[in-house]
Amino acid sequence: MNELKQKLGRATSVIVADYRGLDVFAVNALRAKLRATGSCEYRVVKNSILRRACEGTGVASIASHAKGPTALALAFGDPVALAKTLVDFAKQHEVFQLRAGVLEGKALDKSEIATLATLPSLSELRARLVGVLQAPAQKLVMVLSAPAAQLARLAEARSQKLSEGGA
Repeated sequence: MNELKQKLGRATSVIVADYRGLDVFAVNALRAKLRATGSCEYRVVKNSILRRACEGTGVASIASHAKGPTALALAFGDPVALAKTLVDFAKQHEVFQLRAGVLEGKALDKSEIATLATLPSLSELRARLVGVLQAPAQKLVMVLSAPAAQLARLAEARSQKLSEGGA
């Protein structure tokens, strides 16, 4: 229980789901997808242990959703990757139901988890930021090199005209 409490304290987002009706192969496939993200974890927990582990943490709001078969998905990095993986999995397996979640202390319902899944991931946002930062430098290089390129084209045209005129 202490290990779970520590993980709940470190997690950037936590999502509670009902896994009733899933076979072992589907659960293992989900675990593999979450492991592939590099910062997510999936585990089945007893409701009483989850309720006690939530006490005194920023995820206490999910304790009320610990009813029936309960699975817990935790993200220790990018919360969008966790939400995307779970929402996609829920679309493929209708018996898998997302109940609720917490994102950095804020309680989320099913629709908010679905909205979170539509956001760009952390790596996509970093790539966009790099593109935005590089764009002004590329434009500056183009502006500075344009006069030299025009001069070179003018010299080439002049030399062609002279060679045609001299022939």
